[in-house]
Amino acid sequence: MRERLLAAEKVKSIDWREGRLYLLDQRRLPQESVWHCYDTATGVVQAIRSLVVRGASAIGISAAYAVVLGLRARLEAGGDWRGALEEDFQHLEASRSTAANLHWALRQMRERLDRCRPGESPLLALERQAIEIHQSDREANLVIAQLGLEAIRKYQGHAQNLLTHGNAGALASGGFGTALGVVRAASQEELVECVYVDETRPRLQGSRLTAWELGVERIPVLLNADAAAAHLMKVRGVTWVIVGADRIAANGDVVSQIGTYQLAVLAMHHGVRFMVAAPSSSIDMTLETAELLDLEERGDDELLEFDGQRMALGVEVFNPAFDVTPADLIDLIVTEKGIVERPTSEKMAALMSRKHLH
Repeated sequence: MRERLLAAEKVKSIDWREGRLYLLDQRRLPQESVWHCYDTATGVVQAIRSLVVRGASAIGISAAYAVVLGLRARLEAGGDWRGALEEDFQHLEASRSTAANLHWALRQMRERLDRCRPGESPLLALERQAIEIHQSDREANLVIAQLGLEAIRKYQGHAQNLLTHGNAGALASGGFGTALGVVRAASQEELVECVYVDETRPRLQGSRLTAWELGVERIPVLLNADAAAAHLMKVRGVTWVIVGADRIAANGDVVSQIGTYQLAVLAMHHGVRFMVAAPSSSIDMTLETAELLDLEERGDDELLEFDGQRMALGVEVFNPAFDVTPADLIDLIVTEKGIVERPTSEKMAALMSRKHLH
């Protein structure tokens, strides 16, 4: 299975070549594929803020490489390079507040810098650490895909209709994707009749990104309006909702793309199973419940404008980027460390205590 999954990798959004970071501009998809080259930490901060790169894992990986770019510039400038590099860390920390992987990756980079031995090149050490973060995410995606596939097969051994929201695919990660990694693996085993993709208002990650990814791999896909999800569950025999996560709290609450919470409520009503697929780097054991998190809100224009035209006048806007799905609405959290069924604080702690991949 692993070899087949690797052979099927056709989409990527991050590339590190010759000391520079290349990011696929996800704002321009699916109309055109445009890659940008970054050689400064400041440039990567702006890429994260402006959504050139998005998806929790992809943000974390990009931030790790940004630290390498920042360190190189600080070393070349001389003087107190550690103090100057701290500014880069702080700007990166503040670039997107919700993604747990961002803070996890930066913590990994800090710790590696602190472990540098006398005479060791800090630049080489941090570059190797960033590459390791990138590769470990790719490996985690592969394990998540296989574990998620096993769960789908166990539930029903024939082709099923799946529903996803947002984009938790290769574009949002360092490899195969999380939620879409599970979908890809299930499709290879002929367990997918059709994937229904919410358009995912207001940024349209579903229609612009997820539908495009699945189309590239010729996985059967139907795009639907977000408002059609309940109707789909009732009349189209959807068996699974599969989504990713930007942060998972210690009790199993999940912070994800706005609209995820309502899907979980609908899934419970219709007897549809709800799977969250995410790497363990998305799990924040310092966050007791996700309700304690300040959720990011985005600008008015995303709701007031479409294709450059004003769609509403004289109205105030509430535009949250994320919502919280309570743990008691979730059937499975699938990570590279294993699966948690009906998550609780105790089960999450047991998962995170595991030392090795599944």
